[in-house]
Amino acid sequence: MWLYVLIGIILLLAVVFIWLYNSLVALRNRVKNAWSQIDVQLKRRTDLIPNLVETVKGYAQHEKGVFEEVTRARSNLMSADSVKETQEANNMLTGALKSLFAVAENYPDLKANQNFLELQGQLAETEDKIAYSRQFYNDTVLMYNNKCQMFPSNIIASTFHFEESEFFEVEESGRAVPKVEF
Repeated sequence: MWLYVLIGIILLLAVVFIWLYNSLVALRNRVKNAWSQIDVQLKRRTDLIPNLVETVKGYAQHEKGVFEEVTRARSNLMSADSVKETQEANNMLTGALKSLFAVAENYPDLKANQNFLELQGQLAETEDKIAYSRQFYNDTVLMYNNKCQMFPSNIIASTFHFEESEFFEVEESGRAVPKVEF
C-alpha cells in the first residue's frame, strides 16, 4: 500500500515538474516571438525612412544636419543587438524623426506633397504598431519573469538557467507630460 502512495507522489511530482518546465519554455518562446514582432515593425520603419528623407531633401536641401541625424539614428537601430541597445537607438530615431517633421513644417509645398503625406501616414501607422508590439512584449516579459521568480517554478528556472528578460522601456523624456499652450 505504501509503495503505491509513494509511486503516486513521485508521479505527481514528475507531472508538476514537467508542467512547470514546459510552461517556462512556452513563456520564454513567447517573449522571443514578441521581440521578433517589435523587430519586424522597427525594420519596416527603417525601410520607410530613406524614402521619407529623400522626399524632404528635395524641398529642404539646406537642412543637412537633420538628415545626417536621421541617417545615423537609423543606422544605430539597424545595428542594435540587445533590447537595451535597440531601446536607446529607437529613442534616438524617434527624436530625429521629430526634428525631420519639424523641418517639414517650414515647407508648405512639402506638407502638401502626396508622396510625403503617404510616407508620413505609413510611418504613423508603423509607430502605432510598434507601440502595440512593445506593450505586448512587455506584458509577455512580465508573465515570463513572474514565472521565473515565483515558487516553485523559480527552482526549475534557476536549475535550468532560465534568465529573466529585459523590458522595452520608454526614455525619461518620453514620460514627460507635454505642455499645451493656447
